[in-house]
Amino acid sequence: MTKRDLIEEVAQQYPRFSRRDAEVIVNAVFDSMTDALAKGERIEIRGFGSFIVKQRPAREGRNPRTGTVVSVASKKVPLFKVGKELRLRVDDQQEEAEGLAVKNEAEAEENTSVRRGSSG
Repeated sequence: MTKRDLIEEVAQQYPRFSRRDAEVIVNAVFDSMTDALAKGERIEIRGFGSFIVKQRPAREGRNPRTGTVVSVASKKVPLFKVGKELRLRVDDQQEEAEGLAVKNEAEAEENTSVRRGSSG
């Protein structure tokens, strides 16, 4: 699936939005995620997975063509860790994944109501 396919899917599932509106929405989500990762923040999407930024240290590598030693600078790389629900759905364990989704929604609702009760 490409970004264009994702935009088309959003436009089809939500006909009240034009294709242009769907494109703006998808771009806004990706831009927000990119900005958060650039700041070193962790992104967690329940039932889907989490994105983190990991620091890779500087090291010595080899040029595969010539075999000469080259210096590789340290860098930050984004990593994705798949969530249990997504992993189960991809593995065709739909019933177990749906049960997990219901449990996660109940826990999220419980956490939200606890937060509302303690702050208000």
